[in-house]
Amino acid sequence: MAPKPKPWKPDAYKPEQEEQKDTEWLDKKDEGELAELDDEFQDDRALEEYRRKRIQELQAAAAKPRFGTVEEISSNEFIEKVTNTSEKAWVVCFLYKASHAGCVLLRECLVELARKYHGTRFVSIVSTSCIPNYPDQNLPTLLLYHNRSVVKHLVGLAQSVVKHLVCLAQFGGARATPEQVALVLNGYGPVCVSGDGDAAAEAAAAQEQVRGLLERMVQQREREEQDESSDFDD
Repeated sequence: MAPKPKPWKPDAYKPEQEEQKDTEWLDKKDEGELAELDDEFQDDRALEEYRRKRIQELQAAAAKPRFGTVEEISSNEFIEKVTNTSEKAWVVCFLYKASHAGCVLLRECLVELARKYHGTRFVSIVSTSCIPNYPDQNLPTLLLYHNRSVVKHLVGLAQSVVKHLVCLAQFGGARATPEQVALVLNGYGPVCVSGDGDAAAEAAAAQEQVRGLLERMVQQREREEQDESSDFDD
């Protein structure tokens, strides 16, 4: 005889766990959602102050200029797009010549950084259009602007040091990577960061740069080992 089926019983009632409303919960909200919570924390002064602070941070971030590309400019546009823009955002000005191998390498790095860090303006200009008779031996050159002033000149991919200037050899020379360029630029200020004023996001961006640099170094080493193995086999 077949066993009798067990009688059906409903699952025991489990009350839904109420989501904890704290600073992490507020961090996940956008400006509109935060505004709708104006009566939520009448009995919690600390969270209410944090809610208002987050709204102010998001409004400030939205008011900042957004870029995202390496923009080609002319000498007539330099004041407007470099000097004037640097009042509100960091500007990285790339002096180059198309035929220069080091410029090709550095441009690739800057294009990737521009896509990632929209709060910084990246511009490029032919070196002799920016500065007449600018020597090719100084290429590639980066001019780092902030608050209408040049914060730093970064000159050349060579290993030599030019007086009063810092060389781009610290980017890794011929093995320069976007992460290494970002780390060096951030040594002079928050150039390659999230741009939204969120300290946690900026710290995460810095960790990503280090992690990305290490990954590229490992990949480069693996390729070198493979090349060495191929040479040995031949």
